[in-house]
Amino acid sequence: MEVNELLKLMVNKGASDLHLTVPSPPVLRIDGELIPQEDLPPLTPKDIELALEQVSTQEQRQVFDREWELDFAYSVPGLARFRVNVLRQRGVMSLAFRSVPFYIPSIDEWGLPQIFKELIFKPRGLVLVTGPSGSGKSTTLSAMLRHLNDNATRSVITIEDPIEFIFRNKKCLIRQRDLGDDTKSFATAAIHALRHDADVLVIGEMRDLDTISTAITAAETGHLVLATLHTVDAPQSIDRIIDVFPYGQQQQIRIQLSQVLEAIISQALLPRIDGGRIAAFEIMLASYTIRKYIRDGKVFEIPVTMEVSKPEGMQTLDQALADLVKRKIVTLEDALMKSGQPVKLQKLLQSQDEANVLQGTVGNLIEK
Repeated sequence: MEVNELLKLMVNKGASDLHLTVPSPPVLRIDGELIPQEDLPPLTPKDIELALEQVSTQEQRQVFDREWELDFAYSVPGLARFRVNVLRQRGVMSLAFRSVPFYIPSIDEWGLPQIFKELIFKPRGLVLVTGPSGSGKSTTLSAMLRHLNDNATRSVITIEDPIEFIFRNKKCLIRQRDLGDDTKSFATAAIHALRHDADVLVIGEMRDLDTISTAITAAETGHLVLATLHTVDAPQSIDRIIDVFPYGQQQQIRIQLSQVLEAIISQALLPRIDGGRIAAFEIMLASYTIRKYIRDGKVFEIPVTMEVSKPEGMQTLDQALADLVKRKIVTLEDALMKSGQPVKLQKLLQSQDEANVLQGTVGNLIEK
């Protein structure tokens, strides 16, 4: 089995992922749906072993033999880059490939909110991009970094596991470090990045206390830090950061976080009615009121403030989902599945419908 041929098939069909698992045939994820390639034969354990040999080095396979887990990047010249994950399941290996195009689209090409252009120019502070696995966090960060690279001179260091989008220096000087090949941990790499004259630090994932603590310190000392978390909204992201620390330190962390946090972007991917997928974004900006809620431990008050702060650029995920439904870009059913509060989303849509009816009635009266 030639893995490169499967990867070419994956790209040609517009799939985001390729799964090689015994005893299924190869499976593609297209527009969020898993589609078995029934015209291809079921995979055997030997097929999976040969596939891994084709895309990995001997050193990488030794890591897998020792750890039983492996993440790395693989490139096919002229086609695409791929993020590869290997794990064991029922005593045999399973491979998953995630497509990472060579070309990095801009914020406008992706149709991302314009506020992202302002956030990437912040001179310091912490910007979090959050969402479940596969929601497009890396894509959002790459578009923001491209905008910075096209328009400003900054020293940028990224710490990734593995490196996905490859950047060429334009106006920025960008160094990309791969966890495992270039550094042994996010926390250690972040500390040394500060000594390497970095203006902007990108942390692929804030996984543990040491990494989170270093990110906050970096933001406090005049650096712009961008990082990801596997959380679904702004309040959960704030709670996750604070809860990592011992109880006796949590109030001090609330104060520090309230001072350095600039924004939390939470995103979810949904299938479009006309094909493809689109992201819905929750955007929390660190206004005076938001900072006060974080400092005072009243994170539960944040969503209400976000709902009424749309003129300032904020919005909840439900507001973003309601807008996509109203514009007939996604179905109500898909939006409800991504909403953390489906009843609230339905009420929001209902209130919008009532407002539209009222507006139409007023318009008719004025015409008369």
